[in-house]
Amino acid sequence: MKILLRLFGYAGGFGALALTGALAQPATISIELVSTFDFPGGTQTLPQKINDKGDVVGTFVDSSGATKGLAMFNNGHFSNPLVDPADTQNFTEGRGINSARVVCGDYASDTSGNLHGYFFYRGFYQNFDVFGSTFTAILGINNARDFAGTMIPASGIQDAFLSIGGTITEFAVTGATATLAYQLNATNQSCGYYVDADGVTTHGYWRDSDGTINGPIDPVGSTSTILFGNNNTNQMVGRYLDGAGATHGILFLPSSNSFVVYDFPGSTFTSLNGINKSGEIVGRYVDSGGTAHGILLQVVRSSAGVTLPLAPPSAPAQASPQRAVVIAPAY
Repeated sequence: MKILLRLFGYAGGFGALALTGALAQPATISIELVSTFDFPGGTQTLPQKINDKGDVVGTFVDSSGATKGLAMFNNGHFSNPLVDPADTQNFTEGRGINSARVVCGDYASDTSGNLHGYFFYRGFYQNFDVFGSTFTAILGINNARDFAGTMIPASGIQDAFLSIGGTITEFAVTGATATLAYQLNATNQSCGYYVDADGVTTHGYWRDSDGTINGPIDPVGSTSTILFGNNNTNQMVGRYLDGAGATHGILFLPSSNSFVVYDFPGSTFTSLNGINKSGEIVGRYVDSGGTAHGILLQVVRSSAGVTLPLAPPSAPAQASPQRAVVIAPAY
């Protein structure tokens, strides 16, 4: 069943936030660095999600340029590289992991740019495509083994999807050229991002368990925002790009419609990609030489951090037809 949802229910809240202004305010929580890590032998380390036990899944690039999945267990040990047996293009991504250590992700089997989903558990791969789709990427999985992702149906418009109890629901933000769902929590609240009618600008959103979509979710000063993961209290992590070209990690708190900002010291690119029920966060930073490294962080009670308010929604764009594009899911 396909459901096309409109954004609604935010105008009053956003208007109230606009009155607070764009100045950063003291935070009641902040984010602290715990450690950094790199996959052994990898030239780029791109973590994606963290489960409630502290296990991490992600992607790395090896010295030959091949993209492979990775898992880092809570004891700091790494798995062997994850490579789907159907991968013929040296391209397998690790995207999500639940507390039973079921991993999900995607792989490429031809040069078309289309992806296919997979699950990995105890040494076995099970491949999965949404029925009728030409492109399926599985981007997150919860402890009930329900999962989220993005797909391209026969219509050609890239939609988000959720699989809950074996039933797949497709949905799209009205007017978006692509919609992607990255994670869903224990109560089936999900989050992700969509690509604007211009085909370039991204905005975060979150979808409630009743199907209501809340968005756009952008901090003040953002020129593009991505949300990657949420936990069981629906705290969400992601990143935003500012007008000067720097990328900042963010923790979005829907209870206060505010963002806690985290930047790795000395880096102009920080991304927060997954958060678990204990407030442990996994993400990455990019150093001055362009190399990406994994980071583990912790949400703590503190007044040391800063928050940004939610930006008011921009004026609606002129109506334009949706168009067929392929958006490779962001890291």
